[in-house]
Amino acid sequence: MSFLDNNRAESDDHGEVFIDDSDIIQEINIDEEELPDADEQEQQGSDDEDIEEADDSMHTFTGHTGEVYAVACSPIDTTLVATGGGDDKGFMWRIGRGDWAYELQGHIDSVNSLAFSMDGQLLASGSFDGTVRVWDVASENLKFTLDGPGAGIEWVKWHPRGHVVLAGSEDKSVWMWNADKGSYLNMFTGHANTVTCGDFTPDGKTICTGSDDATLRIWNPKSGENIHVIEGHRYHTDGLTCLAISPDSSVILTGSKDNNVHMVNILTGKVIGSLTAHEHSVECVGFSLRVYVFKCWVGVLRCGSHFKEVGVVYEEVKHFLGKARRYTAVEGIHWSRAELLLIADGFRGPWAATGSMDQKLIVWDLQHSVPRNTFLHEGGVTCLAWLGTTRFIATGCVDGKVQVWDSLSDGENAVKTFSGHTDVIQALTISASGDFLVSVAVDGTARVFEIDEFK
Repeated sequence: MSFLDNNRAESDDHGEVFIDDSDIIQEINIDEEELPDADEQEQQGSDDEDIEEADDSMHTFTGHTGEVYAVACSPIDTTLVATGGGDDKGFMWRIGRGDWAYELQGHIDSVNSLAFSMDGQLLASGSFDGTVRVWDVASENLKFTLDGPGAGIEWVKWHPRGHVVLAGSEDKSVWMWNADKGSYLNMFTGHANTVTCGDFTPDGKTICTGSDDATLRIWNPKSGENIHVIEGHRYHTDGLTCLAISPDSSVILTGSKDNNVHMVNILTGKVIGSLTAHEHSVECVGFSLRVYVFKCWVGVLRCGSHFKEVGVVYEEVKHFLGKARRYTAVEGIHWSRAELLLIADGFRGPWAATGSMDQKLIVWDLQHSVPRNTFLHEGGVTCLAWLGTTRFIATGCVDGKVQVWDSLSDGENAVKTFSGHTDVIQALTISASGDFLVSVAVDGTARVFEIDEFK
């Protein structure tokens, strides 16, 4: 008989049971004001339920039956999205149309990478089954199955000017195919471990790949020649997790499990800068398409033989890809009867963003390799995307939140937080129109959030 059953039996045998002073072990005083009443507790429970159920998405795709790993938006169709997941399935579906989806059938392992060709005509799906499948978007048909790698596909990318697809594999190799003909073009070997990240340069002339062997390799796509191997002193000491290439194809950023980010000159293969503020694995990096230039207008007056510096005015001037679009005249300075002698140019250069499992998004001034702003999250940062050519950055987080940050702000809070996911965000991307952000998560869903206010 249990303790509770025994007490219950004694109570039944002896009727009412009384407690005397000798039964008291400790007396505790309780302030009645500290006790919540039943109504307050019920209201608190209701509030908690409301918080848990918050969903800011305008569309949720629930076709997957397992974790969702990959997402891609068509570069020409503003509503077409592709997703892939741990259920061995990929789907094409449309934002705002819950009644339509096309299943990308045939993979026999997780679909972990997706990419649309630059003209939007083809979609490539990469899987841990070691194959890349190429789909005709218009007809919704399988065009080719590309094989060759001896292990799972880690990522897929398209040439910026043609139907040439590139994929990195767990078998330490990189493969390139002609997607119009379904034919093999080249294989790039030399890495000593899984090829975790890679891409063509924007001009299409070079391939850059990073590996879990802690090296970056730069290749000639046509000949297959390994032009540069970046490793050792001044470079990473642990596996590479991510990379990004500057819009002018001159610089590559690489992030690593060693907590660091390095800048490499693609032409020379030399490390030209190190970004060392993170305290945990760097999971994502990205260049801003907006180049920030701060014009430092230094006014120097000459009155006869006398010179005097009269002031400094800072002004942001917007550039795209390094080419000036607009300058605004300096106002509010009156030179009196003196002659303006000098206007000196100040800092100019691109910015980049990096996200880490240390819960930080850091925006960097790349010219000086110093942080411009640091934004704290409540969990590790798993993915990021600059919102077009704006100053805003979107991040996905381990806590299931998607947030938008102003890279120019010194504030601690995100300008927008999107709720809806209930588990780790795996990837996110932006629609061709810039109106929508699509994120995928371990919770098995893809969610669409409206971001047109940041255009």
